[in-house]
Amino acid sequence: MNSWAEELLTALEQAHTQQGVFATIEKAAKALGFEQCAYGLRAPIPMSNPRVVMLNNYPKGWQERYSQAGYLQTDPTVQHCRKSQAPLIWSDQVFADAKEFWADAQSFGLKVGWAQSSLDAYGGGGMLTLCRSSEPLSKAELEDKQMKMHWLANVAHTAMARAITRAMRGDDHRPLTPKETDILKWCADGKTSSEIAEIMAISVNTVNFHIKNATSKLRSANKTAAVVRAAMLGLLG
Repeated sequence: MNSWAEELLTALEQAHTQQGVFATIEKAAKALGFEQCAYGLRAPIPMSNPRVVMLNNYPKGWQERYSQAGYLQTDPTVQHCRKSQAPLIWSDQVFADAKEFWADAQSFGLKVGWAQSSLDAYGGGGMLTLCRSSEPLSKAELEDKQMKMHWLANVAHTAMARAITRAMRGDDHRPLTPKETDILKWCADGKTSSEIAEIMAISVNTVNFHIKNATSKLRSANKTAAVVRAAMLGLLG
């Protein structure tokens, strides 16, 4: 397990894009005995309409059917993973209230599956699905592989979130200055401009000047939105 985990971590650290991260996940999934895999991530920003990233190597026909039927809204595995981080093994019982969905999935060879979600401190959530067309998951196989599957779900989320954050930061051409960062931190703590001015021994006008610059750099509508975006991007850590 240690060697496998170290190799996986190294590969994910070297993957700097969403596609690169998914290619590493796909390779690890195949090594675990699964033909297909999917990774979905819900980023915490923008808060009014969180960004959703979905990557998979499912048959094209199933991808089209899933989208056209709006299955994302009714998929029992997605519903489970939104509420729980407990692993889920596909079964007739899991899909008892979604028989059409289950029949469609099986018609495209998606018959045996396992899914688990991961959540982070910033409000983002990810879901890893591993599946194949035959050979049900036996108790012995689960005992042998579940630790690796669980590990893959968690490190995949960390790597994918990092890749997305890197891409989002890339949209902001001007980095925050140390003073702008400090002022946003005080704003996050609920301090007013006058209170921040007193704490930092600068004028209120200077505080507001830095807030205005940080808000512009973060492409935010106001101070509150700038603080939220900076926090979500890990700029205040």
